[in-house]
Order: sequence, then C-alpha cells, then structure tokens
Amino acid sequence: MSAPRVVVLDYGSGNLRSAERALSRVGADVAVTADPGAARECDGLVVPGVGAFAACMAGVRAVHADDIVQSRVAQERPVLGICVGMQVLYETGDEHGEQTAGIGVLPGRVERLDAPVLPHMGWNTVAAAEASHLFDGVEDQRFYFVHSYAVAPAGDGESTARHGESTFVAAVERGGLCATQFHPEKSGDAGLQLLRNWVRSLAA
Repeated sequence: MSAPRVVVLDYGSGNLRSAERALSRVGADVAVTADPGAARECDGLVVPGVGAFAACMAGVRAVHADDIVQSRVAQERPVLGICVGMQVLYETGDEHGEQTAGIGVLPGRVERLDAPVLPHMGWNTVAAAEASHLFDGVEDQRFYFVHSYAVAPAGDGESTARHGESTFVAAVERGGLCATQFHPEKSGDAGLQLLRNWVRSLAA
C-alpha cells in the first residue's frame, strides 16, 4: 500500500518544515506547496498557521486556499488545521478589536483568552472528546500551545483545555475536518501519535 499523499499548504505562514518532518515520520508522503491542484487532489490537506488571524487569512485568500478548503470539507475530504490554521477555519476572528472573516467551515468566533498571562505558551493537558479518533492511543494527553486567542466550546467532537479563566477548544473533529489549537509537531510522542492517527485515517 502506498503512503497517503499529504500536502502542507504553503501560503506564507506557519512552521512548514517541522510539520513536514513530523508527518513524514508517521508514514505520509508529504509535499509543501501552494499549488492548488496538489491541494485539491491530495489524500489529506494540512493548513498550518502562526501569527495574527488577519495576516493568515490574507495569505489564505492570496492562494485561493479558502475555496479549496471549503470544497474539500463539503466533499468530506480530509483537512487538518494546526494552530492559527485551525482558527481560520472558523467564521470570524476578533483580534485587537479588528474582526476578520475566516474560511467559515466551522461555526464560531476566535476571541482573546481570559487569562492573566498571555500568550498561553507551553505544555497543557487536553481533555479528549468522547470517541475521539485523533486521540486514540495517546496516553499522556499533554500538548504544546502558543496562542492568545481561541474558540469557546460549543458542540460535539470538541476536545478542550483550560488557561486562566478560559476553557477553549483544543481540537475539533467533524467528519473529514480535524484541527488542533496546539502544535502536534512540537508535542513529542503524544503529538506524533495524534498525527499518526490522522495519517492512518487517510488510508482507511
């Protein structure tokens, strides 16, 4: 059986190479590219992201990735968002009083965490959603976060974490769409197991 073909979307944001290396380690055939054809045709599309919501969305729109993600989600073809790459999947981002429309394949608003120390940086425990496939076999559910904004829990398929006064969505699984607020590629064995689960699901 050939390795699942995964595209890490290069739209000018994100720690692309560390994601590429981690996905390769768990058995994916990985390409880092902005090519729309490759992004449409691959077995799994990864949307990374670091920095500000508005800047990431500008990059997403510049390579027409919003259309590609919307099309893949409508067809229930796998997409994995990471960090701000998760946040831009939601309807709206609210940063510094500026509201920016997201890709809109998930309902909700990205807002500033209510916490005395921001950014939320470092290791935190995640409470996995019931019947989660992403967290299957993950024994130590501690993952590495770097963010000041997140989405409040609102539905099924959401794994959560807490920082300060905020309980927020740490990961979400909705059909072919998965996303993590944390960085699995920086989260040691737990992160590799989560990515391995996702890559294996592409071949199912």
